[in-house]
Amino acid sequence: MDTIEVFKSSYGNAYYYPSTKTVEVTWNGSQTFEEYKTLFESLLAFQRDSMFEVKFYLSDIRKQGVISPKSRKWFEQVALPKAIEQGLKAAAVVFDGNAFKRYYLNLIMQVANVYKLPLKFFNSKDEAYKWFNSLEL
Repeated sequence: MDTIEVFKSSYGNAYYYPSTKTVEVTWNGSQTFEEYKTLFESLLAFQRDSMFEVKFYLSDIRKQGVISPKSRKWFEQVALPKAIEQGLKAAAVVFDGNAFKRYYLNLIMQVANVYKLPLKFFNSKDEAYKWFNSLEL
């Protein structure tokens, strides 16, 4: 079993990779609050209800549009703590260095630090997976 499709839409796709225990999301364009929330709720349900351990989360935001403050706050207050409670051990974000995205990511980093969740930013998925493999969790 190589890949499990968790969520598929025009604005984002999510797959689970059993060999690395990773959920990988690739975002595309902008999302409404409801779309953003729906994708993450699908991930949380998969993490909770499947028989698979989800240790890592990789988010590729290179093609993602601007995230609303409402979406970011919901992620920080609901999705992130729930994912950690359900066993998430580390997260990585692949992005292109865009200043607006860096601002958003720095806010997410502050919250991840509160929960003591290792979170790093990368320029490629390969770099992110190398980091996951280096962690002793």
